[in-house]
Amino acid sequence: MNSLTCAVCGGRSFSHSKVLWDELVAEWGLNLHERDYIDRQQGTVCERCGCNIRSIALADAIKAHWSFTGNFKNFVREHSDLDVLEINEASGLTRWLSEMPNRHLAEYPQIDMQQMAIPDASFDLVVHSDTLEHVPAPILALSECKRVLRDEGLLAFTVPIIVDRLTLSRVGLKKSYHGSSENRSADFLVHTEYGANAWQQLIEAGFSSIQIHTFDYPAGIAMSASKRSTVKRTKTLKFWKKPWFDQRR
Repeated sequence: MNSLTCAVCGGRSFSHSKVLWDELVAEWGLNLHERDYIDRQQGTVCERCGCNIRSIALADAIKAHWSFTGNFKNFVREHSDLDVLEINEASGLTRWLSEMPNRHLAEYPQIDMQQMAIPDASFDLVVHSDTLEHVPAPILALSECKRVLRDEGLLAFTVPIIVDRLTLSRVGLKKSYHGSSENRSADFLVHTEYGANAWQQLIEAGFSSIQIHTFDYPAGIAMSASKRSTVKRTKTLKFWKKPWFDQRR
């Protein structure tokens, strides 16, 4: 772990704890190698800022879009004018995203990713982390993320990816839940197990520009998709205030 550098805070010291349990490993049919890197994805954290591997990959994805070479904690300060939609808390990045004045946190069940009551072209950045696999219609959810982005906006997200497999719908299979071995709430139910072709759903949702970002591969994989425009973005006049979800935190 000493060779890793955290893209969020620059820390170089990492600790690890196992998070997968035997029942979930059996449901996924994970081999020892797959169990190891999924465990690292979730349970290996920077000792300085507490961000795990997937959060660091997600931070890299966001910084790359704006060609930012510093740490993510500095990115949020230097790009404080961005309008950000965070769908559910994005793991360790929430701490930093919450510092952005125009960041809005929308959580299930207050918001339905498949039909978001948000005006078109409202945000510069849409972020979610390990959320899409719990959505019944993920392509519809991704198309909604695209709809609420501005022309030069970015969608950045993570899902647990088993890199040597193809994406699998769990419809008709035994119900499987993330979070913990005791959690059986509806929002932790897994609808999709993602594999090497996870990027296809972004194409099917209407995105044309897609990138894959890695950190400690194959443990940390984040994807991003953009609606790039040749027209330079100008600050858009806000035509909504508090309307589409309860912003209480």
